[in-house]
Amino acid sequence: MNKTISSAVLFGTAGYLIFKNRYRLMNIVLGTGWVRKVAVRTIMGMPGVKRRMMNSVFGEPNRL
Repeated sequence: MNKTISSAVLFGTAGYLIFKNRYRLMNIVLGTGWVRKVAVRTIMGMPGVKRRMMNSVFGEPNRL
């Protein structure tokens, strides 16, 4: 019982700290070149994300 409570408190504290510093952690992780390349390739490999991003950057084509 005591071990369960202490592990729950430990996981809760770790989750809180990760959530509180999530952007700092993302900057550290994505600061590595190959990790950033893998992340971009993975995200751009999703058809819906790629289409939406390209439309926002270049605009939708004119349909006559």
